[in-house]
Amino acid sequence: MAAVEKYNLKNPAVKRILQEVKEMQSSPSDDFMSLPLEENIFEWQFAIRGPRETEFEGGIYHGRIQLPAEYPFKPPSFMLLTPNGRFETQTKICLSISNHHPEHWQPSWSVRTALVALIAFMPTPPNGALGS
Repeated sequence: MAAVEKYNLKNPAVKRILQEVKEMQSSPSDDFMSLPLEENIFEWQFAIRGPRETEFEGGIYHGRIQLPAEYPFKPPSFMLLTPNGRFETQTKICLSISNHHPEHWQPSWSVRTALVALIAFMPTPPNGALGS
C-alpha cells in the first residue's frame, strides 16, 4: 500500500483501516478476499464465493465497499458488481450491516465481519429491500 503516506496515521479511521488490512493479509479467508484500492484506502474491492449448498455455490462475486470517513463509528456501503440473481448490480445493498441501517451497525464489526454477513445474506429472500 504505497499511498498510505498521504493519510493522517493518527486519524482513527485510517488507523482502523490499516489494522484491518494487516489482519486480512495475515489471516486470509477461503470464502472471500478484500483489500482497499492503492489510491484510496476508504474504497475496498472484494470477491466472495457463493455460499455452499445454495444456488450461489461455485460463483465468485465481485463488489465494492465504501468506508465513511467516520469508520468504524459509521457503517460502510456495499455494492455488488457481478450479476448474481440476488442483489442488483451497481446499487447500494440494503442490509443491517450497511449504511442503510446505521442504527444496527456496531463499531466492533469489521470489513471481515461484514463480508461474512453478506455471504450469509445471499441465499435469504429479499423481502423488498433496496438493492435486493
